[in-house]
Amino acid sequence: MTAQTPSPRLNLVGADRAQVAAVLADIDPRPYRIEQVYHWVTRRLVASIEDMSNLSKPLRAALSERAMIQDPGIVETVHAPDGTLKLALVHRDGSVVEAVVMPMEGHVTVCLSVQTGCAVGCVFCVTGALGPGRNLTGAEIFGQYRAILRSTGLAGQPLNLVFMGMGEPLLNLEGLERALELLADTVSPRRITVSTSGIVPGLRRLAALPRRPNLAVSLNATTQAQRARLMPAAARWPLDELLDALHAYPLERGRRITVEYVLLAGINDSPDDARRLPVLLRGLPVKVNLIPLNPDPQFLPGLQAPDEERINAFAATLAAAHMNVTVRWSKGREVAAACGQLRGRLVPTPG
Repeated sequence: MTAQTPSPRLNLVGADRAQVAAVLADIDPRPYRIEQVYHWVTRRLVASIEDMSNLSKPLRAALSERAMIQDPGIVETVHAPDGTLKLALVHRDGSVVEAVVMPMEGHVTVCLSVQTGCAVGCVFCVTGALGPGRNLTGAEIFGQYRAILRSTGLAGQPLNLVFMGMGEPLLNLEGLERALELLADTVSPRRITVSTSGIVPGLRRLAALPRRPNLAVSLNATTQAQRARLMPAAARWPLDELLDALHAYPLERGRRITVEYVLLAGINDSPDDARRLPVLLRGLPVKVNLIPLNPDPQFLPGLQAPDEERINAFAATLAAAHMNVTVRWSKGREVAAACGQLRGRLVPTPG
């Protein structure tokens, strides 16, 4: 007789209830037991099956033979002077992504990645300059969240989640949607924001979800020609088509779409741009975040942020047009943890 190869153990991180039930089928198939195991992973964020303290030791031992709990490993944590943390997480295939923890007034914001690179190719983004990578699974995305909360002691504290790290979330809808399902046990959709470069088919699919996160759209241009230069892949969908999708996006009372606009000196920061932007966004419930470029001489040569006077003039023009506008000075710039600076590779820190 040929020896049978043991079945691989199921990683409970990312498993749905049906998969948990299948693992428990010949151990303890009672529905409440399935919920207990599922919630230990999704709500209580345990690091091991042994930590499931309301399961008997024999049950934990039997479950450990069939399943495991495995998150991405945190291989580097870099502290910025403003309190921001940048974490590098490595997956089983060796790929590295970066995530960011930012202390804010009254809460903490955790920025997660959805891909190991980015194919959109925005000229002002280091991740895009480094090129495409693979999609992360929903389990890997949720594993980022679990690993970060355990390592930082943030479990149980008020926090916001933003999908603004590496990759384009709407080019990884399968992973994003599964991660949102897993996060629903601990984080309200009203405290989650998905940022997109404007992938119109993905926007339509996101709009159809029964529980939608907040939406942020990286616009960065006021004409189609300008957008095609700055965001080559996103410009596949013309501005008017993108704006139609935003007008059709369902919003609950009190919610707005965040429009992100990275300001690039001498490129998209002119008075004409400032005047065109309110016209483009007319009729949309939006708030505009102006984001001065976070420069990187190595990967973004020749690009700079406008000076403060120019930034303030741009913001004043929007405010005069009765737009809700803020200037977002990015946290973590000193450690390359700010908007558009994530690399997904380990870079030796100076000193």
